[in-house]
Amino acid sequence: MSIPVEPVTVPDAVEELARGATLTPVWRNDYGGLTFRTDDGRYIKYGARNAESSFAGEAARLKWAGSYIRVPRVLELGGDDTHEYLVTAALPGLSAVDPRWIADAATAVRAVGEGLRALHDALPVADCPFDWTVPSRIANAARRGIQVPDALHEPPPIDRLVVCHADACCPNTLIGDDGRWVGHVDLGTLGIGDRWADIAVASMSTAWDYGEGWEDALIEAYGIEPDRERLSYYRDLWNAT
Repeated sequence: MSIPVEPVTVPDAVEELARGATLTPVWRNDYGGLTFRTDDGRYIKYGARNAESSFAGEAARLKWAGSYIRVPRVLELGGDDTHEYLVTAALPGLSAVDPRWIADAATAVRAVGEGLRALHDALPVADCPFDWTVPSRIANAARRGIQVPDALHEPPPIDRLVVCHADACCPNTLIGDDGRWVGHVDLGTLGIGDRWADIAVASMSTAWDYGEGWEDALIEAYGIEPDRERLSYYRDLWNAT
């Protein structure tokens, strides 16, 4: 995933969804899908359908999670046989990888860690209809032709079962002017799993976004001591799937 730096050709479907609003490309995902911000307070996600997740699945997760935490409100959902789109209302705050927060990594990392803990504490496992446990992730990978190494088929015992964000990389936390988290975005694979599945990815992503040395600071902000075995396992699983 990356922030587009080269000129982006706006798909016709996105131009139609914009309805005259000015579009700014803000994100390109691993499948080539694009996210645009409009100047009237919306985000438009558009891309080819893929076997890992869908915008329909993300919309369902946003609607469910929105009863408990601050996430984008779904405005429109649709597509055709090959492509799909999701339009949501913008939330306040800036991504944790906005230049403002890249320049203040200590504040950003603390906000991401605290925000992830708040998400885990707020979302009720008993009522969650979505699965992100290790077996479901391995099965999803298999459907995409990915063979997960045998060593990863036996995860460590579950520490605490929570509803995971499932893409808890730093860019998906929004931070307000006061330096505190204000919301979460990109919940396309949200589901039940061990909390270390999220913590491992969130802490690992600090190195990509802020440089080395911030991983344990995020875990401290989450409010727990590092568990090196679970961190290693869930990072390997993330990279393998």
